Amino acid sequence: MSDSRRPPRGSLPARSPFSVPAARAEPDLGPGARAASARSVPPGRSIPPPAALGGDPYADLLRDTRGLRREQSAAREQWLARIDNARREEMLFELEVLLKGLACFANPRNHAGPPRRTAIVAQDYREALVLARDAMHRIVYLCRQLLGEQERAFVFQRYLEMLLPDDTARTRLVRGATSQDTPEESLFLLRHALTNLLEVSGGITRLPRVPFRLFYAALSVAHREVSQSAFFNPLVALEFRPEFDRITNQRVLELMRQVPGEQARRLVALTFLALFRMLRYVALLEHVVREPRPAGLVYVVLSVLRSDARALTDYLRKQTGHQLAESFERELFKVPASQIRARYDELLSEAHRLVAIKATLGGIAANVRLELRRAFEHDFVAPDGGATSEELRAAVATVATNLRPALQNAVLVLGKALGARLDEHGVFDDAAAKRSLSLRLRRDVWMFAQIVRAFAAKARATPSREDRWSGASSLQFVREFLSYFDAMGYPLLRAADYPRFDAFIAALTALEETDLLDPVRLERAVGEAERFYLFLSELFEQIGQRDELKGVPFDRRQAAEALKLYLGD
Repeated sequence: MSDSRRPPRGSLPARSPFSVPAARAEPDLGPGARAASARSVPPGRSIPPPAALGGDPYADLLRDTRGLRREQSAAREQWLARIDNARREEMLFELEVLLKGLACFANPRNHAGPPRRTAIVAQDYREALVLARDAMHRIVYLCRQLLGEQERAFVFQRYLEMLLPDDTARTRLVRGATSQDTPEESLFLLRHALTNLLEVSGGITRLPRVPFRLFYAALSVAHREVSQSAFFNPLVALEFRPEFDRITNQRVLELMRQVPGEQARRLVALTFLALFRMLRYVALLEHVVREPRPAGLVYVVLSVLRSDARALTDYLRKQTGHQLAESFERELFKVPASQIRARYDELLSEAHRLVAIKATLGGIAANVRLELRRAFEHDFVAPDGGATSEELRAAVATVATNLRPALQNAVLVLGKALGARLDEHGVFDDAAAKRSLSLRLRRDVWMFAQIVRAFAAKARATPSREDRWSGASSLQFVREFLSYFDAMGYPLLRAADYPRFDAFIAALTALEETDLLDPVRLERAVGEAERFYLFLSELFEQIGQRDELKGVPFDRRQAAEALKLYLGD
């Protein structure tokens, strides 16, 4: 909801220190001391401070968020190139997502399903641990595939460990196999640890009930092993790798480099990379759900998606204004005083551009948060809900249908705010993507048109000006509308090239500038809302006439049900 105490919409907040997002920060792993005594947070390396960064924040994020040394990155790339498997990159991506997923799945906040009223300590996590074991089985399988011929060495190592009767000899054998000088050795250690954990968790799941502390303790062992891996440690909330996250579209790369200010460029690059990574998570969900026993894989991948989405949206909501203001201030202080007058118009234009970027990133954060909550709380049952494989496949198909176009649209909206139509530059330009984006846009236009109409009707129906502003409760419907606008309306304004964009934004900004609303300001906002409703109605008809939607009727009943879910958030 909107808060009158926050800065007006589109304003640039005051200066704040630079804050690197998720600098070796752990993902959303668990409630910690509240329910499990403590949370293990292993030490890690931080992303270099701004002074140490190069001129390309996109390349810096790809290179540095994992925290690998240069020689480690080179060794990892050479090892991956040596693997004789056409799907080696996809297999490595799935492996690392599942490794991260074991840590994220330890936190019930990352579980799918409706919110629960029961306290964590009163819940049974036996079924959740069974799902985690399915993911462990898959991790072991992927390790075997990536190790190739060296898998035989692992089997022999296990055989010797169980065969040797001498404790001293067994200790020497285990100690000699703990080196991590190469990716193969690091992967061997993970394979060894997860195999042992499979045995332990298998025994735990035979218990009639598994309390949260035991569930969390078991997955914390996996967390610790992954965090100590020299070459395969993805336990960072927002981290990227060149093998998976490199953006090949040249127009997107150009847009990121054209953003004024190093910190602003870094913020935009982070958002693009995170959105593309989440699209890859959706594709991975569609892949793993085809497995014979998909439940554990689906829920663990979902936990990573929710953790990363929460990290991105929280960062954009809390840090965007500060980062952009800091970036503009640094660029401004580089201008000699003698040139301020001559460059005034240029600097003002740059400031307005950053304001537009701030509002766009805020809208993306609100929309992604809304979409993820809807997908997790409505489309999936809880891990212990007993969903069949067919029900999971149907749920994944629904989530992909709803979430993929939402994430793709976020990419396009950000590109539009930076001055380019990315759909015209080879991004999401295939027929299926165009159709899903148009279907999604048509539904969103219709839904927000209903919200705008309801807001205007509610404001017009207030009996008298004296009664309207008598207390804070009378502002509730205004705050609700502003919240829906942040999540749905602003992206539509950007995507649709609304001609009264500035007037509409100014009218909404005025609603937030005082604790008690001015009737004149509300009248102005309502007038703009009614004009926007007419525009949306015309846009709805125009979208239905696009080539990719010819012969595709609009399902108003389905759209109305979706609207109820959004309004119930």
